[in-house]
Amino acid sequence: MVLFAMTVLPGCISLAPHIKTPAVVAQMPDGYAGATSTKQYEPDTWWNAFNDPVLDQLVDDALAQNLDIAEAAGRVEQASAQARLTRSALLPSIEASAGATETSSPTAGSAFGGFGGGAINRIETENYTLGLGASYELDLFGRARGDFAAAKQDVIASQYDLQAVQLAAAAETIAAYFEIVDTRRQIEMSKLSVDVLSDRAARTDERFERGLVDSFELYQVRQDLRATQAALPQLESALVAAEGRLAVLTRSFPEQLRERLARPLQPSLVFEDVPAGLPAALLGQRPDVGAAWARLEASRLRIGARKAERFPRFSISGSLGTQGGRPEAAFDFADNWTSSLLANIVAPLIDGGRVSANIRGARAVYDQQATAYARSVLTAYSEVGSAIADYEEQRERYRLVSSQLAEVTASLDLQKRRFSAGVGNYITYLDASRAVYQVEASLSSAARSTALARLGVHRALAGDWAQGIASAPLELIDGDPDQISGDNQ
Repeated sequence: MVLFAMTVLPGCISLAPHIKTPAVVAQMPDGYAGATSTKQYEPDTWWNAFNDPVLDQLVDDALAQNLDIAEAAGRVEQASAQARLTRSALLPSIEASAGATETSSPTAGSAFGGFGGGAINRIETENYTLGLGASYELDLFGRARGDFAAAKQDVIASQYDLQAVQLAAAAETIAAYFEIVDTRRQIEMSKLSVDVLSDRAARTDERFERGLVDSFELYQVRQDLRATQAALPQLESALVAAEGRLAVLTRSFPEQLRERLARPLQPSLVFEDVPAGLPAALLGQRPDVGAAWARLEASRLRIGARKAERFPRFSISGSLGTQGGRPEAAFDFADNWTSSLLANIVAPLIDGGRVSANIRGARAVYDQQATAYARSVLTAYSEVGSAIADYEEQRERYRLVSSQLAEVTASLDLQKRRFSAGVGNYITYLDASRAVYQVEASLSSAARSTALARLGVHRALAGDWAQGIASAPLELIDGDPDQISGDNQ
């Protein structure tokens, strides 16, 4: 009967409330506004489409070496250890013991210590013991099971948090890389513009001395030159800052990173639509949503565990061992064995409201986590819609700037031919050259914005970009038939 209670009853009762999905999740629209494709989203290493081996290697380094990822992986280990600790309440506790005692005491009526001439009569005894003790609490009302199930959800939440950090590290690496590419191009175009403006200012000064232009034009050209020159230090500073951020993301020093970036950086742009899939897929793709759901589940299970504290606790303990007056007698199991068995029931009667307060507190945490989960779902949907709209706008901007570049390039070609034919002037040719450099800089900025907008779509849709990266253990509780694994479904 005791064995039946130990194996069957603990799985019969759960006092946790039923699972309830927040209403806001059920109201999620069937599609994203502005999305042109509902094909299934495939997140795996999408940045390979930029066809840039330098970028690919940097992202791989960030996923494998980033310090934030290493810290998040440590939090997964911590949550796993806490889950193993919580599970120990479900298992029997077994202890081994060995002891030796020696006592010496006077008999009744003997003179104390032999003073006063009285005889000394003493009793001396020795006792040696070996034993095994075991105890087990019958979790009839699910207190320990609820706490352990909640701890497993905490592990799952920490795994989702790790995935979120991995996504952030990859996204920030890509963003920093494109900032470096764009800033380098801006510096290059600014230096060319400075050269053109310097020539333009010198020729305008000559024409001013000859009375061919007024002072306003001269000062305007000089002002443009100084403004362009003044922007260069800011661009150089921005480049150093971007390289520093990228170095931290890949766990390296800026000097080491600059050696890797010494080659020309020419990522290809990608303009096709990103298949966004259906909004409901966000519940499984977004790590922040997954973590919020796991924490909601943990808080629900802890309500049941706290409710179980209102009911009696049943425990069984026993011991088996030997004892004897000589050391060798302690090993005489046939004749000197001892045993004990104890069943215990403890029920709360007056606790000053402790259990009720714990239940109210657990319910309050559940309400908070339900709110957090609903907010994460709304945020995820909103971010996807905004990212899709931004991507479309940036692609349109890039197309417009590209057409503008074609026009100023055609104008420069015309002015070059006119000047070569002797029917145009060099000043006009310089102005056309500067216009090309300015639009080239604008096109570089538009290319960066387009790439970051595409990054924004992928980041909003999330998904496991880090598949195959051994940042988190796959099995966190060894030997448990209901062990926690890397499968978060």
